[in-house]
Amino acid sequence: MTETRDVVLPEALVAAARKVVEANRAAGLRVALAESCTGGLVAAALTEVPGSSDVLDSAFVTYSNQAKIGLLGVSEDVVETFGAVSIAVAWNMAQGALARSGADTAVAVTGIAGPDGGSDRKPVGTVVFARARRGADPREIVADVKEFGDLGRGGVRLQAALCALELLMPVSSSPSRDGEGDHA
Repeated sequence: MTETRDVVLPEALVAAARKVVEANRAAGLRVALAESCTGGLVAAALTEVPGSSDVLDSAFVTYSNQAKIGLLGVSEDVVETFGAVSIAVAWNMAQGALARSGADTAVAVTGIAGPDGGSDRKPVGTVVFARARRGADPREIVADVKEFGDLGRGGVRLQAALCALELLMPVSSSPSRDGEGDHA
């Protein structure tokens, strides 16, 4: 007998994806992803949510450096100079996903999930995120490095996916001096 399941991913991940889908749908925004160490986990979480096609434009799984270069247009020089797990590469991945999609926001994630591949400078659990928004000031670089530690491969990937989903939330408005609100 086959069991009927609505979701296959952890509930915390699906709950975060549901918030992203609902908030972006309400804002009329579409999103794109450029995933490396998460291997499509963020896109999978979004597609667990019914109606996600209203929000998810595209997702690029660019696990190898050649895929980052060929599919997203990341410069080979940037990869060689900074390494695949760097703010420069994540930023270029996000920009590439944005340019190659119809999305309003693109988020990139690249990192070292383990158990191998870490170094003293970039240990297992190091993950880099970047967000690019269509029409944003080109000087606005939203990128961050997280050190999750060695949570095991699945643990690092889960934490990275949760952070990427958080970055996919619409940029909230903040009160301006005149109280009218200002989009950051």
